[in-house]
Amino acid sequence: MNLRPKRLADVWEDVRHVGRSLGRNERSEKLAADLEHRTRHIAERAAKLQERPSVLSIEWLDPAMIGGMWMPELVTLAGGTSLVTEPGQHAPTLTRDQLAELDPDVVLIKPCGFDLGRTCEDLALLRVNLPWDHWKAVRAERVYVADGNAYFNRPGPRLVESLEILAACVHPDAFPEFRRTHAASVRRVTPGLTLEPLFPD
Repeated sequence: MNLRPKRLADVWEDVRHVGRSLGRNERSEKLAADLEHRTRHIAERAAKLQERPSVLSIEWLDPAMIGGMWMPELVTLAGGTSLVTEPGQHAPTLTRDQLAELDPDVVLIKPCGFDLGRTCEDLALLRVNLPWDHWKAVRAERVYVADGNAYFNRPGPRLVESLEILAACVHPDAFPEFRRTHAASVRRVTPGLTLEPLFPD
């Protein structure tokens, strides 16, 4: 079976496909239904919020690549407005000048294959490859680095946890429980490139 999901619905359907192939139809259907339910529940909460911050998702820093595939969907479900990419689109590479034309409210950096510790080793690249001194997200301290290896970049059940992390970054006051649950998986980056907890208590 060749699994190449591009959208969240593809991922949930792949869960069902794998279950059927393993003779675990009932179990895989229950899992997929649960993932869909959790996703809808977060989306319904976010839909009630008036603010829709613009969100830039970065999945590689050198060169800068913007999150595609299911990432724009996750941004929308979390109550944000995705910049640059559309659902199902492959990750494009942008130059520093192209990035300077954007002014996101929230930036989430989660390099593919890197855990949080490895990503934090490359913080100096933020000043080099991003228009760091110009983005309002930087001034507002709404730039976050997350564990891209465990979340976001793998097409599996943890995409729901990825949505929870994103919701906590986009709407921290509306999703305080996710701030607590995922405190170890994401950090806030200050303008001076120091790391802080997701949100102070």
